[in-house]
Amino acid sequence: MVEQKLSVTLITGRTIDQGVGKELGKGSSEYFDSVAVCFLDPVDIKKLGLKNGANVQVTSPYGSVVVKVKKYTHGTMSGMVFMPCGLWANVICGTDTDSIGMPTFRGFTVEVEPAPDKPVLTLDELLKQEFGK
Repeated sequence: MVEQKLSVTLITGRTIDQGVGKELGKGSSEYFDSVAVCFLDPVDIKKLGLKNGANVQVTSPYGSVVVKVKKYTHGTMSGMVFMPCGLWANVICGTDTDSIGMPTFRGFTVEVEPAPDKPVLTLDELLKQEFGK
């Protein structure tokens, strides 16, 4: 049975591809392709009836963002979603620091759902949406 939404635990972190893209510039297509994504276990991708590279919407209590889904290939991690650090992940992480000076970047529940009719915004488009600039 295909699920419409999947509740999973968000984990964020850095990736090698992200580092390579950053060296080429945050406005580069390589950077965009490496951070405007989320990684799900193939089992969870199947639960949502998705194909690798499909658009998904990731929503938390702090916000919502559309990214491409990619199959996680370094083991199993059903029930979790990994997003590279960057503006796309920051949209859903929020700004509350719980008095420790650092926002929570991992370990909280988000919902992932198919978003075939919604675009993945570019860096400039996302900045304008989030900050009006």
